[in-house]
Amino acid sequence: MLAQAVRRLLFAIPTLLAIVAAAFVLMHLAPGGPFTKERQMPAEIERRLLAEYKLDLPIHEQLGHYIAGLVRGDLGPSMAYKDKDVIDIIAEGAPTSAVLGLSAMFLALFVGGGLGVLAALRQNKVQDYAVMAIAIAGVCLPPLVVGPVLQLILGVQLQWLPTAGLYRDQYALQYLFLPVLTLSLPLIAVISRLMRASMIEALRSNAIRTARAKGLPEMQVILKHALPVALLPIVSYAGPALAGVMAGSFVIETVFQLPGIGKQFVIAAQQRDYTMVMGVVLIYSFLIIVLNLVSDLLYRVLDPRSRT
Repeated sequence: MLAQAVRRLLFAIPTLLAIVAAAFVLMHLAPGGPFTKERQMPAEIERRLLAEYKLDLPIHEQLGHYIAGLVRGDLGPSMAYKDKDVIDIIAEGAPTSAVLGLSAMFLALFVGGGLGVLAALRQNKVQDYAVMAIAIAGVCLPPLVVGPVLQLILGVQLQWLPTAGLYRDQYALQYLFLPVLTLSLPLIAVISRLMRASMIEALRSNAIRTARAKGLPEMQVILKHALPVALLPIVSYAGPALAGVMAGSFVIETVFQLPGIGKQFVIAAQQRDYTMVMGVVLIYSFLIIVLNLVSDLLYRVLDPRSRT
């Protein structure tokens, strides 16, 4: 298993380079630039700025300089924030995005997994229909709609929770509850549907019939034999989903005014901050690769058949 992990990580290096090259070219092909403002700056100042950030070079030379910086662990300076490096901006927003994403994923796994198991055990009954209704509503209602509605009801009208804001490194529950709940609702919807379908299939398998025929208690059959098999699709889904929420949700962070990576990414894209956009894309791609690898390894642990 260790050899497979090392091999996968080595193969990920060309993948990351290809992603960096594609994102770099697409960013430079987009109209406008980091120094395109409403007021035209003097030509001499613009020329000096372009030379300072090496934007006056051909695009392949710019890409070469950028990759050389990555090899040294340098993501470059921000073009929108004076005297700030991209790595510093990401380091400031990463804890908020990580806490928000991990909390939302754990909540989704706990609630969505439990609802899915309940729906599978009570198939075609009231509980099953209620869980599926919740799942459909969670998929259909985007966070951009759910967030303001929760702010209006729980924050403005009932005044139970603050509607926005978060002091850096002070992750109080009252400030995190609404954004975590909003971010987790679509995940809960997907996980509950996956768990229901997977659990129904597991309960109908020959292995479960054999376990019941041996006279094992029903709770032991469900927890020890059916649940590990039913978790396999959840493990496959959770890796990329966790990477997505940990890299920052620009909708949630903008609606609730949270100082995370997602909000910084939107600002950087609007201001054509090439290095900042490239840094976030690189972080997201790295998380996707690593968490997919972790999902595959967990899959092998839960399903002995995959080891061969």
